[in-house]
Amino acid sequence: MKESKSALLVGVGGQGAILTAKVLVNGLMKAGYDVKMSEVHGMSQRGGSVSTQVHWGEKVWSPVIGKGAADIIVAFEKMEAVRYADFLKPEGVAVINDYEMASSSIAAGLCEYPQGCLEAMQKNYRCLVLNAEKIAEELGNAKCMNIVLFGGMVKALHMDDIDWEAVIAETVPAKFKELNLKAYRAGYEAV
Repeated sequence: MKESKSALLVGVGGQGAILTAKVLVNGLMKAGYDVKMSEVHGMSQRGGSVSTQVHWGEKVWSPVIGKGAADIIVAFEKMEAVRYADFLKPEGVAVINDYEMASSSIAAGLCEYPQGCLEAMQKNYRCLVLNAEKIAEELGNAKCMNIVLFGGMVKALHMDDIDWEAVIAETVPAKFKELNLKAYRAGYEAV
């Protein structure tokens, strides 16, 4: 029997959370899992929060992940990790990008970026923190940091039985295939 698992991918609009979720879903379906996905865009085009819930197993009835039920949270931005932390299982893991992206209210000077996001998460949860932006920039394009984080997620969940490189190659635009394959490998090795 295929054990039921759930992942919550969270970030800010434009960071690639939805593309990353599609890579995850495509790979899980190819592996024979029943998969359900839900995405919330919010004010994503204005720098708002984006969350994608993916639930998979032998039979899954809903994509919805309740509080305290996610096996993993992948946070593309560290403040988003804190925002969604209560969805993580006590024994779950958070893969967190050590990256700050100012919300519209912060950019407008209405408030300041909260300090201590990583420390708060590390105090209460098992966390794997990586600087996906730096890794992606070293590969030549900061926009592939989402696939860097995906590589970290695959390793954290021990999902090595799926040919993720083939799935990535089929899912991302052809002109970015090689870059994303390198990003996946780099993220996998970084965790």
